[in-house]
Amino acid sequence: MFDLKIINGTIVDGTGSPRFIGDIAITDGVVVEVGTAIDGDAAEVLDATGLVVTPGVVDIHTHYDGQATWDPVLDPSASHGVTTVVIGNCGVGFAPVRPGKEEWLVELMEGVEDIPGTALHEGIQWSWETFPEYLDALAARDYAMDVAAFLPHAPLRVYVMGDRGAQDLEPNAEEIAQMADHVRASIKAGAIGVSTSRSLNHRTLDGELVPGTFANSTELVALAQAMVDAGGGLFEAVPTGETGDDHETVLNEIALMAEVSKRTGAPVSFLMIQSMGAPDLWKEQLAAVAAANSDGAQLVPQVAGRPGGMLIGVATYHGLMRRPTFRRLESELSYDELLVELQKPEVKATILAEENLPEDPHRQYESIADNMAYMFERLFVLGDPPDYEPTRDRSIAGIAEASGKDPWEVLYDAIAGGALLLGAFTNYANTSQDHLAVMLEHPDTVIGLSDGGAHVRCICDASLPTYMLTHWTRDRTRGELLPIEAIVRKQSALTAEVVGLSDRGTLEVGKRADINVIDLDRLTLHPPRPSDDLPAGGRRILQDATGYVATIVNGVVTRRNDADTGARPGRLVRAAH
Repeated sequence: MFDLKIINGTIVDGTGSPRFIGDIAITDGVVVEVGTAIDGDAAEVLDATGLVVTPGVVDIHTHYDGQATWDPVLDPSASHGVTTVVIGNCGVGFAPVRPGKEEWLVELMEGVEDIPGTALHEGIQWSWETFPEYLDALAARDYAMDVAAFLPHAPLRVYVMGDRGAQDLEPNAEEIAQMADHVRASIKAGAIGVSTSRSLNHRTLDGELVPGTFANSTELVALAQAMVDAGGGLFEAVPTGETGDDHETVLNEIALMAEVSKRTGAPVSFLMIQSMGAPDLWKEQLAAVAAANSDGAQLVPQVAGRPGGMLIGVATYHGLMRRPTFRRLESELSYDELLVELQKPEVKATILAEENLPEDPHRQYESIADNMAYMFERLFVLGDPPDYEPTRDRSIAGIAEASGKDPWEVLYDAIAGGALLLGAFTNYANTSQDHLAVMLEHPDTVIGLSDGGAHVRCICDASLPTYMLTHWTRDRTRGELLPIEAIVRKQSALTAEVVGLSDRGTLEVGKRADINVIDLDRLTLHPPRPSDDLPAGGRRILQDATGYVATIVNGVVTRRNDADTGARPGRLVRAAH
C-alpha cells in the first residue's frame, strides 16, 4: 500500500532525459517506484493522463528571511510550483543580531530589498541572537514548502565588528577569526553556505553601502575556508559592476570569485545579467567562467529567464509619484479611489503641469522621476496576458511616436488606467530575449534571481518557474523554444545540486517526493496585481497562475487546482555537512 500513486503522467524527471509516460509511487514522502503500470494500491491515486509531472522547483534566491518567521505559505512562490526556497541571499538577513540592533537590520533589508519596514517590524517576532538560534526559530515552524538558509555576511560583519563593520572598514585578524568561528558554527547548525553582496546598488535607506561591499580577498577567503572546514556549502555573491560600464571591474570580480573558489575548494555562485550599458559583456563573463572552471574553480552564474527591472504603476512606483498633487491624492485615497480620481481631466492636467518636484531621499525608487527620458524606451505595456518579450512599438516611447502624444501623457494614461508597465532595465538591451536562450542553455548556469520575498512592491519574479514553462517551452514566437526537459532540469535538479540538497530535484527512486502535476496546455501566467496583505497592511505584488493540478511536498499535496490545501509538510532544511 503506497501513500500516493501518480499514474499515466508525462514524466519529465529533472535529469534531462526524454519525457515518458509512466507512474510514480510514493511512501513516507519518498519516491519508491518510477515506471509503467506500477502494481499496488495507494491511499490516493492521482490520474495524470494528459498532464506533465515534474520535480518541484528549487528556488535558490528568494529573500523570505523575514516572511518565513510569520507566513507558513510563502507566496508568491507557493503559487508557482516551488517546493524548496533558499533565503539569506545577497549578504543580508536577520541573524546574527546583537540585542538592540534589530531595527538596523530591518532598515538594511528595507533599503536593499524593498520589503516594507512596517511589515517587518510587525511580522518578525525576534527570538534569536546567533544564526544557529535563527535556524532553530525557523525549525519550530511548519510550511507549505521546505526552507534552507545562507548565513548572510552583512549581519555577521556588524555582529562581530559593530559600527566598524557597518562602515565597511577592514577587519583585523582577530575579527576575521571571530567571523570564521561564526561561519563554522552556522554551517554545522545546517546553513547551506555563506552569502555576500559587493553590489554598488545595494544600499541602506540612508544610502550607505551594505557592510562587506568592499571586503578584500583575505576576508572572503577566510569565510569560504571556514565554510569548507565545517563541512562545505555554497558561497554566493552579488558582484560589483552590474551596469557593465567598466569591463575591467566586471571581469576582475570573476577573477576574485575564481580565486576564492580555487584557494578554498568552495563552489561560488554569482548573479549575472545582461547589462544595458554593455549588451555583449555577458559573453565575456561566460567565457571567463568557463576558463576559470577549466583551471580548477567552481563558478556557477545565476541567470534569469526574462527581462528584469521593475513593474511601474500606481500600485508600485512611477515617474509621477513625486508630483505634489499625486502625492496628496495618494495619501488621502484608497487605491481604487485614486484610480477614479486620476481619470478626471482636470486632475491629469494639474499633475502633468507640475514641476520643481520635492525631494524625498528616504523613499525608494523615487529617482525614477528624474530618469524618465531614458526609461520611456524601456517601459512597456505589460498587457493581459503579460508579454515579457515586447517589441519597441509597445514601449512608452513607441506609443508616443505612433500617437503623436507626449510620452508623459502616454505614461499617465497607462498608469491612471491601472496598468502595470514592464520596466525592462536589465536583460533586454536588444529588445529581445535571444541572449537569454544562450545563457539558459549554457552548461555552467542555473536559474536564479526570483527574489520572491524581496522588492515586493515593484516585482513579482517569483512567477519565473511558470514563465519558464509557458514562454520558453510553449509560447515564444520571437525566437527558439527550449526543451522542457532542459528547463525543468535547470530549475530543479541543478539548483538543488548547487546548494547541496542532493535528496531532491529529480523524480528518481529514493528522492524526496516534491512534485508538480501540471496541465501544461492550460498553464497560464496572469497579470501581476497589488495586494495589501503583508503585516501592517503592507503592499506587495502577486501574480497568479492556473494549471497546477497538484503540488506535492514531502509526499503531501499542498496545492490542488491552484489553491492551497492547508497542508504544511515543509520544514527547515538543515544541510547535511
